[in-house]
Amino acid sequence: MENMVAVEADKVEIKPKMKFTGRVIKLNLAGAVIDLGVAKGVLHISQIPSPTPGQPIKHIKEVLEEGQTLDVWVRRVKGERIELTLKKPLDLEWKDIKPEMVVKGKVVRIEPFGAFVDIGAERPGLIHISELSHGYVKTPTEVVQEGDEVEVKVIEVIRKKKQIKLSLKALQPEPVQEVHPKPAEEKKRTPVEKKEAQAHDQTVSKEKTRDKEREKRRKRARSKADEEALNLDDLINSMEEVQPTESEPTVMELALREAMERAKQRKEEAKAKKAKTLSPEQEAILSRTLEHRSNVSQS
Repeated sequence: MENMVAVEADKVEIKPKMKFTGRVIKLNLAGAVIDLGVAKGVLHISQIPSPTPGQPIKHIKEVLEEGQTLDVWVRRVKGERIELTLKKPLDLEWKDIKPEMVVKGKVVRIEPFGAFVDIGAERPGLIHISELSHGYVKTPTEVVQEGDEVEVKVIEVIRKKKQIKLSLKALQPEPVQEVHPKPAEEKKRTPVEKKEAQAHDQTVSKEKTRDKEREKRRKRARSKADEEALNLDDLINSMEEVQPTESEPTVMELALREAMERAKQRKEEAKAKKAKTLSPEQEAILSRTLEHRSNVSQS
């Protein structure tokens, strides 16, 4: 914010941040002397912006010349010495920014989470999307656009982080909430009505208790039936899984079986041998045949 020169009783009061249009009347190694019209001020070379960013000014004559007219600001006043600068001072210093103060600014950047507003401080302040309006805001562009001039309220200043938090909705009237009429107070009951109400409540309470007991019994019955059915299924499954197995024979049984096998075998061998033995009649016939053959050969 540019300050104006105040004149009181033919005396000019010069304060910091005042803007003057002056004329260069002298150049030296340290800077220049500027005629402000009401006084003379000193412009140091360090307060002159370099035409090439990042490179210092080597000679004052590179940027200024005698007789040149330029806009300057009062940087500091020490007695009769007035120090000037070509760098525009901040409208708001950090020490001047306090919560609850209302300032004007310009929207310079919009992000999905909010809008940045230049209020004349070292850095722009942020209006978070939740501080744009009392209602729901999907995107900041629904409320503000880049380049808009807005009036905002400072809600927080964090100097260490150089952050300024602003609010737009803090200066807006809060939405009117609907007021629902309170229900009419109950009419006072008579003693008889109170007794009837108590009896009714007791009856209802007993009915609820009985219902709960019946429900518990039903649950227990269902649980028992389910358990019995499960046990029966387990029994059936176990019976199906059991397969008859042949018991292993003892030593006596094995010996008996072996003796019986040997007896059976000897009996079969005897039958076969008997079948091979000739009967007496067959032997007599065979003997006579052999004898007859012997006699024929001798004769």
